[in-house]
Amino acid sequence: MMFARVLTLGIALISGTATSQLPEFAQQYRQRMGGAIDALEEVKADFEADAATTSRSVTLALEHMSQSGDNFVQLRGQSIERSLDRLGALKDQQFSMASAAAFERVWIFVKEPDIKLSQATWDDFEPAVPVTVEGGVLAALGFATGLFLLRLTGVVGRVRRRRVHQRRA
Repeated sequence: MMFARVLTLGIALISGTATSQLPEFAQQYRQRMGGAIDALEEVKADFEADAATTSRSVTLALEHMSQSGDNFVQLRGQSIERSLDRLGALKDQQFSMASAAAFERVWIFVKEPDIKLSQATWDDFEPAVPVTVEGGVLAALGFATGLFLLRLTGVVGRVRRRRVHQRRA
């Protein structure tokens, strides 16, 4: 009985600790997002300058590349298009996060994360003590959720044991 309580408390603490890291992860993700936007803005500026040098708009330059007989030029045009699309999506997400309330930022991240950026953030993620209200509340929610799920599985287990015991009796 004592072991079960300690195990329950331990799992609830782990749940709370894990969820308390969501705001920190989202914050580190936002920092990386700023760097990715800066890098993609540079790619965009270079492409715009190259297009202007040849008296083309970005749209016309991409169209020219897609109609080229050179496979490399076609592929390069497609990668530039993907980069421009990603830049737009990241800027939209950055704006949404910047104008969102504390808990909304985490939701915006969870709802539509940039996969490459999320993976890079995870690879370098450094947990932090949740000293914000947002981190504390999410820690408490994670703790309560872990506790609730363990209690629920305990209730289900007791019901099953009672049924088995009643069948044998």
